[in-house]
Formats: sequence, C-alpha cells, structure tokens
Amino acid sequence: MSSSLLTDLVNLDLSDSTDKIIAEYIWVGGTGMDVRSKARTLSGPVDDPSKLPKWNFDGSSTGQATGDDSEVILYPQAIFRDPFRKGKNILVMCDCYAPNGEPIPTNNRYNAARIFSHPDVKAEEPWYGIEQEYTLLQKHINWPLGWPLGGYPGPQGPYYCAAGADKSYGRDIVDAHYKACLFAGINISGINAEVMPGQRITEMAGVIVSFDPKPIPGDWNGAGAHTNYSTKSMRSNGGYEVIKKAIKKLGMRHREHIAAYGDGNERRLTGRHETADINNFLWGVANRGASVRVGRDTEKDGKGYFEDRRPASNMDPYLVTAMIAETTILWEPSHGQSNGK
Repeated sequence: MSSSLLTDLVNLDLSDSTDKIIAEYIWVGGTGMDVRSKARTLSGPVDDPSKLPKWNFDGSSTGQATGDDSEVILYPQAIFRDPFRKGKNILVMCDCYAPNGEPIPTNNRYNAARIFSHPDVKAEEPWYGIEQEYTLLQKHINWPLGWPLGGYPGPQGPYYCAAGADKSYGRDIVDAHYKACLFAGINISGINAEVMPGQRITEMAGVIVSFDPKPIPGDWNGAGAHTNYSTKSMRSNGGYEVIKKAIKKLGMRHREHIAAYGDGNERRLTGRHETADINNFLWGVANRGASVRVGRDTEKDGKGYFEDRRPASNMDPYLVTAMIAETTILWEPSHGQSNGK
C-alpha cells in the first residue's frame, strides 16, 4: 500500500458515511508507567461516560491479573475528543476492576476518588496544576534530543524557555502535543522548555519519552512533576496562614509523601539543581531549592497557592494529588510528632 493511500485512509472522515464512532478505551497498565488502549465501535456519539459500556481485557498480559483468572474490567470515567481520528470519535479514560467489582491493586484512582468525595475535601474545592516534565531521547541510542552523539551540549543556562535551533529542541513535537490536548478538551495551561536541553512535554512518535527523574547523571537538572496546590480557604482572605499550616503538616508527613512521590527520586532530590535534599523538609518564598515553594505574589496578597517541588516526573498523579489533599485537609497530627525529617 502506498504511503499516500495509507495517509488518506488514516485521515478518513467517517461522519459523512456512518453514525458510528470509534471509542479508544485507555487505562494505566501494571507498571504504573505504561498506558494501554484498545478501540471499539459504538452505534453513535456518546458524551456521558456513565452511558458507555464497560469492557474487559487480558490482565495477565499487562501484569494486572494471573493467567488462570485474567479478566479485568474497564470502567469508563471520562471522555475526551479524539485529536487523532477527529470527527465525533472519542478517547475514554478508564480505571480497572476485578469481575466482582473490587478495584485491582494498581487502580490508584479508586482511593483518590474516595478522598476527593469526602465532604471536607469537597468543601475546600482543591485546585491542582501539575508541571509534568519529560526528557526526550533520540531513538535507538537513548540520548537526549538535540545533544551531540556521545557528547554533551554547553552547560545549563541558555536553554530554559529559550529560542533558537542551538538551544531549543523538539518544539514541533511539543506544539503538536499542546494543540492535541486543547482539541481533546484537556485543561492544559501552557508549555515551556526546561533547564536541561531536550526536555519537552510530548507523546508524539519518533522519539523516546523518558519519565526517569534523573535520566542523565552529573551536573544536569532532573525531571519532576512540581504540583501547585490551593484550597478555597487558601484562595480566600487570610489564606496565607492556612497555607503555612498546610505546609507544616506536609513537613510532618515528609517521609510518607516521599515514598509516594515516584521511584528513583533520591537521584534527583540531592539539594542541587533546584531541588531540596530528599532527607530534609524545607519551605520558603521564591526558593526553588526548597521542598515547597511559595510565590512572591502569594506572600504579598496574603492568599493564593503553593508548589510542592518534591514529586518526580514518574509520579502517579492519583497518588500525589490525593495524598496532598488528605494531609492538608483531613489529617491531624498526633501528639509528639515533629516537623520535617
């Protein structure tokens, strides 16, 4: 088949010839880092996930079930427009359950939903902004995009939010991803190149995407998922005092949070390269070397949000967002607990 014909068929608009649509069911696989999906045909457009049929897959092939009892059930939870097939086709985000209706062990969404449905959490209307960082690697050689083969670019400094072919790599890929997210209806707020050259948000083909929190050892920044957070009380007048109390509670549960904030984070949280030491908890205003950073505007306005800089780029957002809400809203320290280490 010629490449032009294949392209025409891939881009074929079905809306003029049938009412049927394609629904791509997507779920998180057994490692927590792998995304799986499969497609099914529906008789017509659907905009409510509760009206979508449940589906199943072979969990023994994804590390989520054993071969003698391999069926795992997909529960549709959210619908997005499909930027690849376009038309009325949809992407369906799912979580995973055993046939008896119990969430399987890798279903971290289930516990997050339980926490976010708690009346105290709902009343506080928590907001999150996750700065998901990636490192793009050149295909076949696992070396950062734009770096000379077997060598290194100039020292860090000119790459952050930079322009120019010698400083910014993969802009076409990140722009394609950015537009695809907006088309799908995902609430993405922006993009930028990070401090280490070769880091861009992307899911496009042609490069390898690494979620490793420290893909290149040495004097190079790692990759994180800084999590910006606020509650209704923090965004209201007097919110700065609420923020400080919340940060104190985060410090008291530092070990528990680090354990849930991603694998290999000890290679990233060294106290260098805009990180705090993994063994210590520190917060500060405008301090990018702290565990938690408060912005100058928040300090000046007396309300706003803060940034938890500890999560690694390979963190599970269900675990991290739920744990921050649980600690800052629901958790109360017992007597004798101390801040930090």
